Amino acid sequence: MSIILSLRERLSYLMLFCLLTLGCSSTRIGQQDVANELEIRRVLYQQQEAWNRGDIPAFMEGYWHDENLSFIGSKGITRGWNQTLANYQKSYPDKSAMGRLEFEVIELTLLSKKSAYMIGKYTLHREADKPSGYFNLVWRQINGKWLITSDHTSS
Repeated sequence: MSIILSLRERLSYLMLFCLLTLGCSSTRIGQQDVANELEIRRVLYQQQEAWNRGDIPAFMEGYWHDENLSFIGSKGITRGWNQTLANYQKSYPDKSAMGRLEFEVIELTLLSKKSAYMIGKYTLHREADKPSGYFNLVWRQINGKWLITSDHTSS
């Protein structure tokens, strides 16, 4: 018995094949997006844990270790990983000054496979006060790691 398909049947099978292929492809893309978002959040919450241990160098591991890192805060623009580290160490000389950090992610948008934008809120719980503010972060995947390349934090 030979199978002879009409043009209509062949087109139907071709359309079915395309839909299945696109469905699998978009599922794969969707899964990658979810994986990237989870990884970005993991890095952010590792920073929070490091801060709460009083470990600023470990906190800084979430930032791009490069002189093109930018940090914008109440004192203006800081360029570079080393200067950002020095500013954190000067502003938060001990664990009591650091307090307990809490992040809240408000929005996380993947801009591409290797870049993302985050809006969030931070709160420092300290004995004498409870400063808080908002931040926006630009994330890039560099050498397989998601890192903050630009941070704008306001109180």
